[in-house]
Amino acid sequence: MSPILLIVFLPLAAAVIAGLSNKAFGSVLPKALTTGALFVSCALSWPIFITYLHGGAEQTVVPVLNWMTSGALQVEWALRVDSLTAVMLVVITSVSALVHLYSWGYMSEDADQPRFFAYLSLFTFAMLMLVTADNLVQMFFGWEGVGLASYLLIGFWFRKPSANAAAIKAFVVNRVGDLGFMLGIFGTYLVFGTVSINEILAAAPNMHGSTIGFLWFRADTMTVLCLLLFLGAMGKSAQLGLHTWLPDAMEGPTPVSALIHAATMVTAGVFMVCRLSPMFETSPVAMGVVTFVGAATCLFAATVGLVQTDIKRVIAYSTCSQLGYMFFAAGVGAYGAAMFHLFTHAFFKALLFLGAGSVIHAMHHEQDMRFYGGLRKHIPLTFWTMMFGTLAITGVGIPAVFGNPTAFGFAGFHSKDAIIEAAWAAGVPSAFWVGVFVALLTSFYSWRVVFLTFYGKPRWAGSEHIQHAAHDAHGHDGHHDDAPSAEDAGHAPDAHHAAHDDHAHEGTAGYHPHESPWAMLIPLVLLSIGAIAAGFVFHGFFIEAEEGAHFWNGAIAFDAHLMHAMHEVPLWVKLSATVAMLLGFGGAWYAYIKRPSFAGAVASNFQVLYTFLLNKWYFDELYNFLFVRPAFAIGRLLWKAGDEGTIDRFGPNGIARLVQLGSVGTARLQSGYLYTYAFIMLIGLTAALTWVIAG
Repeated sequence: MSPILLIVFLPLAAAVIAGLSNKAFGSVLPKALTTGALFVSCALSWPIFITYLHGGAEQTVVPVLNWMTSGALQVEWALRVDSLTAVMLVVITSVSALVHLYSWGYMSEDADQPRFFAYLSLFTFAMLMLVTADNLVQMFFGWEGVGLASYLLIGFWFRKPSANAAAIKAFVVNRVGDLGFMLGIFGTYLVFGTVSINEILAAAPNMHGSTIGFLWFRADTMTVLCLLLFLGAMGKSAQLGLHTWLPDAMEGPTPVSALIHAATMVTAGVFMVCRLSPMFETSPVAMGVVTFVGAATCLFAATVGLVQTDIKRVIAYSTCSQLGYMFFAAGVGAYGAAMFHLFTHAFFKALLFLGAGSVIHAMHHEQDMRFYGGLRKHIPLTFWTMMFGTLAITGVGIPAVFGNPTAFGFAGFHSKDAIIEAAWAAGVPSAFWVGVFVALLTSFYSWRVVFLTFYGKPRWAGSEHIQHAAHDAHGHDGHHDDAPSAEDAGHAPDAHHAAHDDHAHEGTAGYHPHESPWAMLIPLVLLSIGAIAAGFVFHGFFIEAEEGAHFWNGAIAFDAHLMHAMHEVPLWVKLSATVAMLLGFGGAWYAYIKRPSFAGAVASNFQVLYTFLLNKWYFDELYNFLFVRPAFAIGRLLWKAGDEGTIDRFGPNGIARLVQLGSVGTARLQSGYLYTYAFIMLIGLTAALTWVIAG
């Protein structure tokens, strides 16, 4: 049996067995089965990846079955494996396997563990189907599969109203993008007469100059198709305009956040654009749109991440911002750099999410960073792993300048700097400057998380979660503080918090944050290795001109000339991201360590801007006004005036009323007197005679 068949279908088999057995065999067997299946898939994926790294292996297609035939449309179910697939296989299976293991500790007290692990494995299967698709219909199957699984996982705690609302929001927003994706697939089949990816990509360069009718006018064929397909990518990868579901999805368990929103589902859009890169290369307009949307998302999400107080939401907006980097890399033609950042981002962002989960676990499910502080002494392993993740995402490293022949640094240093340099080399200075500025913001909000969480004095007294934990431990109520004011919301502890520092231990007497169990710590350690070394070890295969061309081998539209030019940019361009990173670190250190009152003062002096960012640029309020409220108003109108007032009134309810009135009239004739029945018979006889005579 081909290894790719086991890689893809083992998670499905495990999900089915765990889901159907549910609690019949307890929780251990479903957990062991699903986790074991993912580790086997992971173990089989890495050799395939290594083979493509060193052997320049050719694309292979493993047929499964003839899926559907309708006229000229014939869709085979086949698994396509090339270097792009190999990258995604190791990303998906590695992160998913570690998330499964992590969940043994994080979800240990949940009563519905079998269902949770079944959902995790189902999601992994759907994602594997997406990245191994040999045609667009099969890709759409995986695309919708991950949408369904994400809905189930985000709303896993279905008794929690906010989780249900977040799941529905994610499902609805993604349907908007998926409509564009479907139209793109329909249009591609209309133009090319096939849904086979190989055939489409081979024919795409010949479509220069052709036009197609769309929305009552004619437009460039490839521009229309690529923009429709990109609309699907915008929804799945939470790009500006269709991003609103991603932060709310943090209502799901933290392992879900790491699996879906760090390494896998949200990168599906980036994967799709890179897979279809020969199509996008034929349309400069589409490439420009991808660049603009990616850069705008990158900037938007970074600004919002500056002021969030929920540790998971900061990392969620960071994910949104990093996805913007990937898209504008693809938009300038640096698909290798986009996939490289996708690869490294999977390790350090999953590490940050799972690290945040370890902090939340230690803080008795408190997610507000305003109530953290001083945790590095209590949870040292979590602290160091999150430090590695922070060093990776902020791009700490030594550039290849001043006689240093080889750049060396953490994972994000190699991949994010490559994107920024590629934007300059491609002649898109606007994207370059956005990338540099966002590198500064990324450094600031990332170190802000570290400083608020692990440094300073403990600020646990104001947390109801910690008070409840202390109360449970000692059988008495702890000291209770009011929540921080809006002035210091999202910022370092100011005088408001300092006033309560002396009472922190009174309010949490006997409560000490504790390190997570080893089932949670082992994935953190392993992901730390990726955050430290993935960039330095693999950068040559992804973005070097000669090595990259050999590795990708036609799987993406790899521009060796651009990759070469990327390494020849001026010295100040190479140093720009590092300088921005240092400025962001310095700003965060000054605002949250050196002078803790500074952040609150800035928020007070720039209240309008602070409120604007805290409310996420008011996208949710705008959409509520433009779409949600009118939709509800139309729904109420159709319900009250249409359904109840018209259809029910004159339909079933009206007929029922007539029958009721008729029965009441008829009942009056059933008097029991003989003359009444004789009279009715006489009327009937008269009517019958009248009908016969008239006839």
